[in-house]
Order: sequence, then C-alpha cells, then structure tokens
Amino acid sequence: MDSKIVFAGLFLVVLAVGVGASDPELTTDFSAPAGIDGNYFKSTLLKGVPVASPNFATVTGANQNNFPALTGLGVSSALLQFPPGALNPPHTHPRGTELFYCMQGCVDVGIVDTTNKLFTTSVCEGESVVFPKGLVHFQINRGKTLAKGLVGFSSSNPGTNRLPNVLFKSGIADDVLMKAFGVGKMTIEQLKNAKFRKLLALPL
Repeated sequence: MDSKIVFAGLFLVVLAVGVGASDPELTTDFSAPAGIDGNYFKSTLLKGVPVASPNFATVTGANQNNFPALTGLGVSSALLQFPPGALNPPHTHPRGTELFYCMQGCVDVGIVDTTNKLFTTSVCEGESVVFPKGLVHFQINRGKTLAKGLVGFSSSNPGTNRLPNVLFKSGIADDVLMKAFGVGKMTIEQLKNAKFRKLLALPL
C-alpha cells in the first residue's frame, strides 16, 4: 500500500501542475521565511488520520493554510476516507480543479455542469476522475468496505463550498429560501433542525 500511496501522490502533483496553477505566479523559487530547512517542505497531515464519521467522508486537507510551503505553488491535496454508506455532500471548489485518485475500494461520483446536466460514474482502486473547477460534484461509498481517495488540486487554496452549508448555515433569509425552493417555512426550518447539525458542522 505504501508504494501505491507514493505513486498516487506523485501522479496527482504532476497532473495538477500540468493543468496549470490558478494561483499568482511566484517571482522567487518558493515562498518561505528565512532560516528554513528541508522539513519545511514536508507534511504529515495526511498520515494516520482516523475516520471521524460513519455517515460522511472524513476529509483531511493539506493546503497553504496548514502547509505553508504550498503557498504560491499552485497545488494542494486532501485525503478522503469513506466508511460504507458515507457521503461527501454536493460541493464546489471555486479556485481549483480537483483530480481524485481512488486508493482503496470504490466510490460513486457525480458532476453537475452549468446546464444542470448530471454526469455519474464509479471510480475504483487505481482509477481517477477529474472535477472541473467550480462545478458541483459529490462522492458516495455505496460499497460494504472502507474506500479511500487522494485528491490533488490545481490551487494551493482551492476553497470548498458545500451546498448544504451555503444554503442553510450562511444566514440566508427564510423567505429567500422559501421562494427559491417553492416550499413553506416549516420545510425550511426542518432543513435547519437538529438532525442536520452533523452535516452542517462539516468543515470547509
């Protein structure tokens, strides 16, 4: 498995760089404070991460916010872990294209383009799928075993907007949501009630 992880990491970084970084171009070799050594370029953020939820994917990111060596380099990564039945809710990355490499198991994925056309496929161990920048997409493990994926982004800070969070945690007025969805106030309140708290609490 170690060799697969190494291959996956190199594969994703090379392809992410190949599609062109969306970050501002550096005028120096890299962005770093004085006095650094080789450890500045190393991260253990994706090592030994426990699964945090049985219902939703555990997403562990390595980006410029928690791995400063990535600043300005136009790449970042994330480890996704899906227990059986776990979902990574519909979301977008406004600043980066995502390349998902399946390390273990299988996940079903969906992409929605700007004409509201849905594209779906299954991605299994050793396979990859790309999610274009800014498009709504999701992943779900409908299998009976743990699935894992390694993600590469074409930005050191791609950002994440999860639709449930954007719509029901951002403070959008109820009357706006009622008109947008064509439903009553009670339905909107139900979507904001306690049974959705775990979903709404997922980090961005």
